[in-house]
Amino acid sequence: MKDRTILTLFAVIVLLLIFFLTSFDEQVQNVFGFNKTEFKFKTGTAKAAPKCRLSAVCPKDHFPFKIWSGAANVVGPKICFNGKNVMSHILNNVGPGLNIVVVNDETGVVERFDYLNMISGNSADILTYLEKIKPGMIVLVASFDDAATKMTDEIRQMFVDMGSTLIRSVKHRDNWVFAGRAGKKIKSIFEQRAENDEKTNVFDGWPEMVEVGGCFPMTKSV
Repeated sequence: MKDRTILTLFAVIVLLLIFFLTSFDEQVQNVFGFNKTEFKFKTGTAKAAPKCRLSAVCPKDHFPFKIWSGAANVVGPKICFNGKNVMSHILNNVGPGLNIVVVNDETGVVERFDYLNMISGNSADILTYLEKIKPGMIVLVASFDDAATKMTDEIRQMFVDMGSTLIRSVKHRDNWVFAGRAGKKIKSIFEQRAENDEKTNVFDGWPEMVEVGGCFPMTKSV
């Protein structure tokens, strides 16, 4: 009985001590005219959130982007630039072949986006489309279904001139994503390819999806 009384008294003393310390802390804050929580909130700077599902915020002189290829011939690709989804299956503006976004490299304004039908399209028309892209423009590309049926050596060379190192090996139903700069012949680090191989294909007749993203430098940063 005596031990229980001592424990109860000890508990009361601890509670009173906690109350006293809490009250004292609040009084000190009031004396100096601020509350700790409010002080941190007012002096802290809001952190910018990464765009296009990147893991970090890009430098001011770079554009954030991310590209996902399609999944087989069922789910279309997605292209996000500077925080905005420009093309996607949900937006219903993608198609079989090469889905392409052309961006002004200085302002970051999307000048055009289309899909080049590499299955039933006209190779000459596709080449003409690519030739009209102004030198220096940022070009983002995502494959869907098949990107090689109407692919010619001339079309492949256009992408080589944009910085692609894998386009020459892209074949029937390979998945391919790429970001480069038109006409500059600067090797791009933003490129991925998944080979169509029946031994490793994730989908029936198609390989796994591929994606690439990062911070694309503006012209002045190149």
